Amino acid sequence: MIRLRITSISGDSCNHQLVRKLVRDKAYVFSLAGHVSHIESMQEPFEDLQMNAVAPLTVLEACKIENREARVVYSGTRQSYGRPDSVPLVETQLLKPVDVNGVNKMAGEWFHIVYQRAYGIPAVSLRLINTYGPRQLVKHARQGFVGWFIKQAIDGEEIQVYGDGQQVRGFNYVDDVVDALLIAGANEKVKGDYFNLGGERAVAIEEFVKLLVKAAGRGSYRIVPFPADKKAIDIGSVYSSAAKFNFVTGWRARVPIEEGLARTVEYYQRYRQHYW
Repeated sequence: MIRLRITSISGDSCNHQLVRKLVRDKAYVFSLAGHVSHIESMQEPFEDLQMNAVAPLTVLEACKIENREARVVYSGTRQSYGRPDSVPLVETQLLKPVDVNGVNKMAGEWFHIVYQRAYGIPAVSLRLINTYGPRQLVKHARQGFVGWFIKQAIDGEEIQVYGDGQQVRGFNYVDDVVDALLIAGANEKVKGDYFNLGGERAVAIEEFVKLLVKAAGRGSYRIVPFPADKKAIDIGSVYSSAAKFNFVTGWRARVPIEEGLARTVEYYQRYRQHYW
């Protein structure tokens, strides 16, 4: 069983001595720890700075000292683009983040590019979009709206959709994201670069909620005005093109959102006692 081949260590990814021990002799390092809440990044900017900039820098410094051959794969974010000049997002567009989270994730990503160029550490960043699926946190909305909406639908509650609901987003089922991370770790052509991930198709948030309610067989939704704090950092419609990553590696998102939501709802209905 896979659990017999895994060692779980609880600790702070900003703890340099601990991280140095962890990266020794490792062939691959997946640097995925971080905060994802845009609202909380504005409320607690220094905490977000620690998790999204200092922590990945700590991993890179540990690799520089202990293991410069380790393939480091970083989970960046499309939030670093901010409000897009055009869609779909492509990697040549300027990064103009609108919140602290986007700024810190941008810094975290560029530490990887700098350390690859300066020290030869084979690092790569994937700019993730809304990742969803089994095993994500759903008991509150602080890690994104997707997990929270899933819980509300399964509980038969009313989902509040801000704005007019026509803001378009990209979504990636977790299996597709895992495939992309593994490919990024194994492919020699991607080191020292950054790539967008993109979903099988982009959908409006209202359509996403309708598909979710249909998959759950429960719940409802209502369009409501944006709260002021969320409106200030809203980025409108935004979705990414994964053409660059596809060209280099052949990866593409394969799980349609209808299928992904059906799998996700079925999982939480079966194991809800562990997540609620």
